[in-house]
Amino acid sequence: LGYNDLPLVSIDFNHCEKSSSFDAGLTKVMDGNMVKVLSWYDNEWGFSCRMLDTALALMKA
Repeated sequence: LGYNDLPLVSIDFNHCEKSSSFDAGLTKVMDGNMVKVLSWYDNEWGFSCRMLDTALALMKA
């Protein structure tokens, strides 16, 4: 999980190895007790990185 507080857009997260990047600038408290959380991700690249992590972990087991 990543953290971002810069004003970035979706294309800025292409080939991002993190599963998801929390966007602090677009996350808001709504109605006092509800939080709208926004995060960005590159589905194919992030998933491929997690599969590589899994394969490496299995090799060590």
